[in-house]
Amino acid sequence: MTIRTRSHEDSVLQMLRDDEAFALEYLSVALEEIDEDGGEDSFLVAIRRVAEARGGLLNLSQNTGLNRANLYRSLAVGGDPKLSTILKVLQALGVGMSKVVSHRAEEEACA
Repeated sequence: MTIRTRSHEDSVLQMLRDDEAFALEYLSVALEEIDEDGGEDSFLVAIRRVAEARGGLLNLSQNTGLNRANLYRSLAVGGDPKLSTILKVLQALGVGMSKVVSHRAEEEACA
């Protein structure tokens, strides 16, 4: 009998695509760690992974009107996007910055 398996990466991408709560938690944790060494890069890469899971950067570029090459540079290690870019990207991904920030606060209130 053959057991079909998927890579960890494929599983994470599927959860980021299909599970809104998981995507919010993923981004919230990355945002919570933004002040640590490498935290900014981790947050940008987390946004990029959600974008990749939800149609890719070409699709994101078309939905936001932002240049695709600039998105690749901005949402990478060492990227330095404007706040307006981050807000536009998160909005296009259907999560929005306020959801990312409030998600963590809601979880802490329930604990």
